[in-house]
Amino acid sequence: MTDTLTPVEGAAVEASDGPRKLKRSIGVVGGTLLTLSCVTPASTLFVVVPDLFGSLGTATALTIAIGSLLCVAVAFCYSELGTLIPSAGGEYAMVSTLAGRLAGWLVFVLSLLVVMVVPPVIAMGTADYLAPIVHLDPAMTGAGVMLLATLAGLLDLRANAWITGVFLVLEVIAAAVVAVLGFAHAERGPASLVSMEVAGADGRADAVTGLLVVSGLAIALFVTQGFSTAVYLSEELENPRRNVARTVLATLGISAVIILVPVVAVTLGASDLQELTGGDLSAMVTAWSNTAVGTFVSLCVALAIINAGIVMVIQNSRVLFASARDKAWPRPVNDVLAKLGRFGSPWVATLAVGVPGAALCFVNLDTLYGVTGVSVTGMYLLVAVAALLARRGAHRHTRAWRMPLWPAMPVLLIVVLGYILTQQETAHLLWTGGITAAATLYWALYLRPRRDTRWLVTLPEDART
Repeated sequence: MTDTLTPVEGAAVEASDGPRKLKRSIGVVGGTLLTLSCVTPASTLFVVVPDLFGSLGTATALTIAIGSLLCVAVAFCYSELGTLIPSAGGEYAMVSTLAGRLAGWLVFVLSLLVVMVVPPVIAMGTADYLAPIVHLDPAMTGAGVMLLATLAGLLDLRANAWITGVFLVLEVIAAAVVAVLGFAHAERGPASLVSMEVAGADGRADAVTGLLVVSGLAIALFVTQGFSTAVYLSEELENPRRNVARTVLATLGISAVIILVPVVAVTLGASDLQELTGGDLSAMVTAWSNTAVGTFVSLCVALAIINAGIVMVIQNSRVLFASARDKAWPRPVNDVLAKLGRFGSPWVATLAVGVPGAALCFVNLDTLYGVTGVSVTGMYLLVAVAALLARRGAHRHTRAWRMPLWPAMPVLLIVVLGYILTQQETAHLLWTGGITAAATLYWALYLRPRRDTRWLVTLPEDART
């Protein structure tokens, strides 16, 4: 049990023989732009939300709203832990330090699963939104987007903050256009937002049950999941003790508004329940306006997907870089993945996540949406456990942003997230459980026997004061 629940003394170390540390080059504005771009509101709205419309109908906005409220508590946990343990390792560094190495390792595997699968899945949607101009193969287009994102990820982080900031403005405009048109063409009143109806196979209205809403919360949590990117950037944020919390909370608030307002507008503006359940937002925008506006919005969404790919590759490479620095792999692998390039970015780790992501675009990944939802929920659950342990021992007196309503907030999260997991599809739980079991086997056979030289969570020197 020691490895699972109790942090090992000296688990957080400074590796004097390790790679150069990442440089602090961005403030709250740059960090928020990068983090918002990882949430990628427009691509989430156009790629993920239509699936929720298909299963939840008029209850979609309510489910996302509940998910956003739950994410406030999650954001509080991330803000406190991210300022207490400001490491590029993100969740795994926080959980390893506070809840033990095995718990941290499992969080690392869950987070890596999420960030490796989502970019290529979203990237393959680019072709659909470029269709008004050119017809492209989705797999080839997705692979091209992933390679472009990989090249951008090799640049200086400050440059990427501005690149993604420009793209972010365009996707916010697209979301705003959807919201304005939806409200302007409202077919039903606000009461429809709680009418809990979805179009059935025979075209009739079926009731959306409370259990369906609870099941949909796993995906709803994923809708705004990108706000956690701020903790991955904590080693590159100036004054992380203050700016990590500001970036996390600001990103969650902004992204929730950008996503939820258009969802409400679409729910009110859809011509009938069948159209709403179909979830073809591009067709709705064209019907509400004209082909030119529909094409403009589609191109903005395509840019939003590219933007998301860039930021997700940046985030993923930091996680892989940190795992190598913390000696999660055999030494030759650690030495290669921990290399930094001339721009200060972990270039080998960037290639290691970007190139396989391009290859994954040729694999059918649709079923992994459910696995991703389970992984996100499980990851949040372990982060909440770490937050519950964050004020014991030496950590009680460490300077950090502290959440309100502790310990009630993490306890509530643990109960709610645990219940949400019980309501997920068995197949998705089995897939995630199998991956977790394999990761536990690697821990037992390789990492734990080498506990003095492997899986040593590292904190940058300027974050330990």
